[in-house]
This record gives sequence, structure tokens and C-alpha cells, in this order.
Amino acid sequence: MLHTNNPIIKHKAGLLNLAEELQNISKACKIMGVSRDTFSRYQELVETNGLEALINQDRRVPNFKNRVDEATEQAVVAYAVEYPAHGQQRITQKRYLCTR
Repeated sequence: MLHTNNPIIKHKAGLLNLAEELQNISKACKIMGVSRDTFSRYQELVETNGLEALINQDRRVPNFKNRVDEATEQAVVAYAVEYPAHGQQRITQKRYLCTR
């Protein structure tokens, strides 16, 4: 039986405990509303890395391709702070007039 006070993994540990108590994985999954595939992932995580492995891991890798250089970002932030009422259209028109 797995015991935890962590509210993030309490549901997952509860599923594993229910399956152990009922001795029926399918019934436990049906009661808790999760798939058997999800159950097997949880069980494998606990067996290999312990109960703390059930905490959600962020798998997203940040995408830096859309970022501009630091100097440009700071200039835009400074302008936005100095002129908070200027919207996108006004800023675009001003930039167009300055470059001509």
C-alpha cells in the first residue's frame, strides 16, 4: 500500500492502491476513470523510480526560434512603458514614418 500526503500524486497512488486492494486492474481503472495504459505507466514509474516519480514532469522544451535579441526586447519594453496608450497600429505607423 502506497501512502502520500502530496495532493498532486494522491489520485495516482489511490489508483494503484485500489487495484492492489481489488486484485483487479480493469475494475480499478473503470472506477477511477483511467485507462489501463495509464495505470501501467503509473505502475512502471513507481516500480523503477519510487512514488515521487508520479509528480508530473514538464516535457516541453522552450522554443527560442521566435525570440528577438535582448537589446530589441528591452527597447520594445521601454517604449511600451513610456507610451502605454500606443497600440500596435500606432506604433507600426510611427516606425514606418521614422524609417522613410
